[in-house]
Amino acid sequence: QVQLVESGGGLVQAGGSLRLSCAASGLAFSTYCMGWFRQVPGKGREFVAAISWRNNTYYADSVKGRFTISRDNDKNTVYLRMRSLTPDDTAVYYCATDRSLVVVRKTPNLWGQGTLVTVSS
Repeated sequence: QVQLVESGGGLVQAGGSLRLSCAASGLAFSTYCMGWFRQVPGKGREFVAAISWRNNTYYADSVKGRFTISRDNDKNTVYLRMRSLTPDDTAVYYCATDRSLVVVRKTPNLWGQGTLVTVSS
């Protein structure tokens, strides 16, 4: 059974940084693509970033240049380094996975429970 567990969320001031982690189990991690999404109350989940099993990376325009996605296959973990945070980045951040990069960027079916990031002004 695939399990994704996010951590690293919290309260940070505008301009600050956070690093989110997502530990995966129950899958051949190195062969899966990984993604991060975020959701604010009343809105749908928004794509943030994805990384293929080949380490190709993709970002939403809203985070490009500020966020960095990376993976450590030895630790079965994907990271999201977030810099220059603004209140608009406040959301619950979810990790997702699929073997297909297309799927993980748009409609993944395997999700973590989410971690809350709050950016104060």
